[in-house]
Amino acid sequence: MAKLSFKPKQVTKDLLGALRDRSLDVVSSRFGLKTDAQRKTLEAIGQKYGITRERVRQIENSALNSIRKSDEFESAQIHFDELKTMIHELGGAVNEEELLEALADDQATQNHLYFLLVLGDHFKLHKENEYFKTRWTTDNQILTNVHDALQNLYKNLKDDEIMTEAEIVDKLLQQIKDINEEHRDLEIAKRWLRISKKVSPNPLNEWGKSHSKNVKVRGVKDYAFLVMRKHGNPMHFREVAEAITELFGKKTHPATTHNELIKDSRFVLVGRGKYGLREWGYKPGVVRDVIKEILEKYGPLTRDEIVDHVMKERFLKRNTILVNLQNPQYFTRLEDGRYTSI
Repeated sequence: MAKLSFKPKQVTKDLLGALRDRSLDVVSSRFGLKTDAQRKTLEAIGQKYGITRERVRQIENSALNSIRKSDEFESAQIHFDELKTMIHELGGAVNEEELLEALADDQATQNHLYFLLVLGDHFKLHKENEYFKTRWTTDNQILTNVHDALQNLYKNLKDDEIMTEAEIVDKLLQQIKDINEEHRDLEIAKRWLRISKKVSPNPLNEWGKSHSKNVKVRGVKDYAFLVMRKHGNPMHFREVAEAITELFGKKTHPATTHNELIKDSRFVLVGRGKYGLREWGYKPGVVRDVIKEILEKYGPLTRDEIVDHVMKERFLKRNTILVNLQNPQYFTRLEDGRYTSI
């Protein structure tokens, strides 16, 4: 957490000294500067005074302008300068929620800091939109560069591609142009990533497009995919269920896991209750389908050669493979002892 040399509550108290009566109450209520730290809506304040939302807004804006013209505001410039330096050190453009959490760990103090950001001339608020979360900046050029880099990063990602945090940070930094070396920093780049609404992490902190089913985890099958991808090898559905519970704290029944995996094209049944990922090269189909594909790829093979190839694709007993190979509807034995598909 960034350490401020001043107490935000004391600074706001001094600044509010420029206001009187209703203006003081409106500003304190709007920004949550009272003891309860609750931010009130324009409508709630309007109902209290029997005035419209627009009139409350006018009172608020007039009060903020009065503060900016006061001696107290001039005296507080040293504190605004310190906040500007803090934001610059955090990357010059920061997600609002992350910025406030970096400066204070309690809601009341965060409200006072937000009030100072709104008042200060150094700070520019950019509201949430389709692509980015609410963010603050002290340098519009930095923000423009970050926006462009995040947009390009998103465009260059495949729909279901996921990667480690280190990998996506590296890709982001490759996209950013005209940024000072002091901002080519791992922690700063991670903050810039968290400005985006289009790129985000899954529960294992692997990054990809926010709408991807590998990132936006919704159910057992998505958790299972993350578990198996992390494991790196085929797993029995009972192992998958146990791992989901252990990694994510989601109590999962083995039978439910089995039912979900068998319906999802990302998973391939490679043995008795054992699943692998299609992206690992496993292909769906029963044993005879696997044998047929192998023979079509390599041509006639001996029985042992077929067994070896199938065992790389499926976790099966040797006899299971041989029984399927003896089916005359699908395979025939040549005079030299090799087999081919019909």
